Amino acid sequence: MKRYIVYGAGAIGGAIGGRLLQAGADVTFIARGANLRALKEGGMRLRTPSSDDRLKVDVVGSPDEAHIGAQDIVVLAVKTQDTAAALQELVVAVPDTIILCAQNGVENERLALRQFSKVYGGFVFIASAHMKPGHVDIYTGSSPGILDIGRVPGGADSTADQIARDLQAAGFDAVARPDIMAWKRAKLLMNLNNGLQAVSGSTIAELVDLARLAGEEGKTCLDAALLSYVPSDQVIARLGSVLNFSTIDGQPFPGGSSWQSMARGTSSEVAYLNGEVVLIGRELGIPTPINLFLHETVQRMVRDGSKPGTLGLDELYAALTGLTSQQRPAAVSQG
Repeated sequence: MKRYIVYGAGAIGGAIGGRLLQAGADVTFIARGANLRALKEGGMRLRTPSSDDRLKVDVVGSPDEAHIGAQDIVVLAVKTQDTAAALQELVVAVPDTIILCAQNGVENERLALRQFSKVYGGFVFIASAHMKPGHVDIYTGSSPGILDIGRVPGGADSTADQIARDLQAAGFDAVARPDIMAWKRAKLLMNLNNGLQAVSGSTIAELVDLARLAGEEGKTCLDAALLSYVPSDQVIARLGSVLNFSTIDGQPFPGGSSWQSMARGTSSEVAYLNGEVVLIGRELGIPTPINLFLHETVQRMVRDGSKPGTLGLDELYAALTGLTSQQRPAAVSQG
């Protein structure tokens, strides 16, 4: 089994690297600041609905300290806004080092291909949270999540097969896919909901109608750009067959990546989620008022240091439905 270099030991990187470590893989984490100190001093606390483990981890503060070789697999798990800087640091690795982008959005792979020839995309659905240095919580039961792998720009190969097997050994539901970017674009459409959660602090169930509006804009843009994506019913069936959400200490999964970033007071990846739709729309002359509003609102809230829920659900509905001809369903109204 090759060594995995997990660059970013947050919610996703911590969950992937922690589970690989528990399965016997050779794992090195690259972390920063308080998280680096916590991991060095006390290891990683990795919790699930049925377990609470303290893992001794190999952790360094930079790629240079990791001594990355040609046989290593670098798992990029930083937010997209940090990918370019991370890749610049990774030039200490050899050019044919394997890079696996275990990230939201569809920009990371393009950035990685500028520097490395062996780039793989990951369709990631892991309900994990990183709200305290050195701590990672995974809120699903029998499986820690889904992580499908494919070569970019397309095609599955023996490396994708091997990574999928390693992830399966770590408990993940992992498949090597030749059309991984179509799956990642489908995940992008789902992630448009992240901005809604970050703005309102509401649940996915409360936001279903607004998520549909954001998703329709996204599909219109992807269709016009001739970019394929897996149908939503196929993705939902995949998720439903694997994931079993539960609680930790009686608390449910707190929210997606944008919600967590805003709650921690850090930068948001919304520019590469809702902002991706805005970008395609501007390139092709397609209006995207819903996603533009979410993009600009989240960015402003981050600059102001606002927390999730600053804009209530009623206010959010009024703002977004005012941009379209849609009306808020009576059954959703908070009265």
